[in-house]
Amino acid sequence: MKTHLTLAYSPCPNDTYIFGGIALNLIKSPLNYSIILEDIAALNSMALVGEHDVIKLSYHAWASMIDRYQMLPYGSALGFGVGPLLIVNPGTLLSEINRVAIPGQYTTANFLLDFAYRDQDFEKVEMLFSDIESELKSGRVDAGVIIHENRFTYEERGFVCVQDLGDYWEKQTDLPIPLGGIAIKRSLDDEVKSQVSRDIYASIQLADSDFNAISTYIKNYAQEMDISVMQQHIDLYVNQSTRGLSLTDKDSIDFLLSEIAKSRDIPQENGKNWLFKD
Repeated sequence: MKTHLTLAYSPCPNDTYIFGGIALNLIKSPLNYSIILEDIAALNSMALVGEHDVIKLSYHAWASMIDRYQMLPYGSALGFGVGPLLIVNPGTLLSEINRVAIPGQYTTANFLLDFAYRDQDFEKVEMLFSDIESELKSGRVDAGVIIHENRFTYEERGFVCVQDLGDYWEKQTDLPIPLGGIAIKRSLDDEVKSQVSRDIYASIQLADSDFNAISTYIKNYAQEMDISVMQQHIDLYVNQSTRGLSLTDKDSIDFLLSEIAKSRDIPQENGKNWLFKD
């Protein structure tokens, strides 16, 4: 049984909350983890070439590698009111939007932009999510799709929301938004997958019961250092879906996969055995 695994996730507060117990060796486990921190676009690219054993992925990206990675039952970010926002500078009309900054081609944010604006032919510019507002302010792009903590602070920075892309999804589907999840290589033994699942669940439980044990770890990596914003981020993205996928969550993921399959091929594992069940 393989006992040394690479574990890759983002430095965003929701991920460091989930994995803080593991990263700080506060969870007893027979497995050893090498931790890699990257932004979500980089994580999606890494997974496309099978670079890590356990990895945080956009559900949109995962659809292209569903034959290589299974989703784990814990650690996902789904929910209502958690989606990305399309923002502009004040006075910009929808008809004036051409260049749109996105946080990565394979992010669910990009999928939701296409889902809401099927008839729009935007020129998309990929960049780090944390660079989008400065590029928009400079006028180098006409609009930006923001994620993570930026959704809490964009108004005070002078931007206007044109469309809550998550809200559009919710109104069209009556389903929660499937943003990201924790995936594991299918090639690993089921015993390893079970242990990883237990470790993630234990790490979440530790964070829930003793936040002080991991708070410094979260603060060290938070892009937005304001404590209240960091807490809002955690409260929004670490929810019941993070602690176990519901039937409605699974319906949402299935629907997302079916929508993606309309525009591109998805490996045949789609629709069968995509979730590891311990």
